[in-house]
Amino acid sequence: MQTINPPTGAARRRWRIGTAAALVLAGAALAACQTTQPPGAAAEVLTPTVSPDVRLRHAIKLREGTRAVELFIGSHRTDLTPMQRAQVADFGHGWHLHATGGVAIRVPTGTPNEEAARRAVHEIRSILVASGVPADGIVVTDLPPFPPTQLVPVVLEYPKIVASAGPCGRWPNDLGPGAGLDYMTNEPYWNFGCAQQHNLAAMLDEPADIVQPRAEIPPYTARRDQVFDKYKKGESSATVYPDLDKAKISEIGK
Repeated sequence: MQTINPPTGAARRRWRIGTAAALVLAGAALAACQTTQPPGAAAEVLTPTVSPDVRLRHAIKLREGTRAVELFIGSHRTDLTPMQRAQVADFGHGWHLHATGGVAIRVPTGTPNEEAARRAVHEIRSILVASGVPADGIVVTDLPPFPPTQLVPVVLEYPKIVASAGPCGRWPNDLGPGAGLDYMTNEPYWNFGCAQQHNLAAMLDEPADIVQPRAEIPPYTARRDQVFDKYKKGESSATVYPDLDKAKISEIGK
């Protein structure tokens, strides 16, 4: 049986020194983790300064904006060009789909093309009315004065609901190390994802789609009825194109 001798005085002193050194190192490590707070202050809970969800940080919002079309009319023209007539007709079609108010025709004043622009208003109104815009919903107003040497267009406008996000390019905090703790939180910076949300809002054909889905339209039943009739009679429901072979230039493959 082995006998364990008690530690000598020198061994006890070495043990006490090692224990004290370990306690000092542990205290230093804990002090390094402590934040600089006044004595007696409650522990501070660090929360993210920006939302990690880009849909919340740069939310797409609906607002009332305008759609505008500019028609540059030379001082010696007496009517619209074919391209301008197509632009006005498309503008009238868009009014049916998206407008929340009437149409404003804004005419330049004090410019060399003022007289030609005012002559074009009658043709513009007639195209809009032919497109279905009510005549009493069209208002003609003047644009603010411009320099007499500047070519100012006739502007067509109507209000509509638009989607927007941003503004982008805001940098409230530094991306690099600084005096604050934002750099140490490992959270996305404020401007992250703003361009993506801005471009997505600009591409929306119907801004209300981000709020609720569109209603379903009635299905096209003409072709469906023909297929069901063939099915009831026991006939093949495959589509037969009698003139399909007319486009062939060779008999190879038959």
